[in-house]
Parts: sequence; C-alpha cells; structure tokens
Amino acid sequence: MRILHTMLRVGNLDRSIDFYTQVLGMRVLRRQDYPEGRFTLAFIGYQEESEGAVIELTHNWDTGQYELGTAYGHIALEVGDAYATCEQVKARGGKVVREAGPMKHGTTVIAFVEDPDGYKIEFIQRAT
Repeated sequence: MRILHTMLRVGNLDRSIDFYTQVLGMRVLRRQDYPEGRFTLAFIGYQEESEGAVIELTHNWDTGQYELGTAYGHIALEVGDAYATCEQVKARGGKVVREAGPMKHGTTVIAFVEDPDGYKIEFIQRAT
C-alpha cells in the first residue's frame, strides 16, 4: 500500500491552481470536468502520480467557500531552506502565517503558509 493523494475542496479552482503552481512550484498533472456532477478534479504535485503522493483539488461548481473545521491540520513539504522558501512565497504573493524558525520544544526548522482557501502548508527544513 501507499498514499496516492490528499483531497482538498476549493472554492475557486483557478485561484488554487495558481497558488500551488506559481507560489509552491507544483504542476498540474491532470484535470477533468464532470458536468453531470457539476464538479472538476485537478491533480497537482511535484512528481508523477506513479512516483509519489499528490494533491487532488476538488471544485464543486455550486460551492464558493468551505468551512475548514477543527480536525484538519496541514500538509507538510520538505524544503532545503525554510527561510529562503518563505521569502520566495512572499515574493510570489503567498501568505506566510508562521515565519521560519525552530519548532517549539525542538530544533527542527519549520514554517507555515496558507493557501487561498485557508489550508495550512508546513515547510520542514531538510536536516543537513
């Protein structure tokens, strides 16, 4: 068994795709409209689906916004330099909600950004 993808419901698919591709550097792997069901699925990631886990963005055409709830945590991405990655995100118009620095009660360097729908993405700096 392996993890295939994580699904996020988004209110504006184009805005979300722009964030994940332009701000975080992922690419659209596939996208399909389902007119009878009134939804679109877009799969994005850094690798092909056969090589690693990806994110499925689900856009229900009649829903412009979702409540995130209190159970959702975050998606974690490994980065080489969390400080530099935060600066790149800000330069590309992204929102850093926790600047890079050591985690509480530890030494691992982390940071958090937020996508257009409010989902949190954690950057974990690769140990050297």
